[in-house]
Amino acid sequence: MDHDHFMRVALEEAQKAADEGNVGVGSVIVRDGSVVARGRNLVPTTHDPTAHAETVALRAASEILGADDMAGYSLYTTFEPCPMCCGALMNANISSVILGGRPDSEQTRWDGYTMESLLEMCGWSGRMEVVTGVLVAECLSIRQP
Repeated sequence: MDHDHFMRVALEEAQKAADEGNVGVGSVIVRDGSVVARGRNLVPTTHDPTAHAETVALRAASEILGADDMAGYSLYTTFEPCPMCCGALMNANISSVILGGRPDSEQTRWDGYTMESLLEMCGWSGRMEVVTGVLVAECLSIRQP
């Protein structure tokens, strides 16, 4: 699968988020080489603290699919999901998450947190593939305010 291609689609969503005055993070859900749903950070403009790019994409995919089980689907996201979003991804049974940027130690509120550590803590190691390092510089630069 062409990770760069789908991350560029997520970057389009991140740019829309930034243009709207939100944090520049975008996500897409993919299955069988096709984008199923898109999401972008909408927290500031909607005043909804749960409207992260990943949860927005999950809601859109659930509506399109008429289902909440996304086993076999991949989520591409321009920035590492927070613990709330990781929980939502586990609840949706997303099979793989492909990450662009990751926070450095000064950018996160969760000391020592990584998506992999949360999956391990929840007994999900091996149940969800995590791919890192895809278009990192582009994903980090678009997230900046």
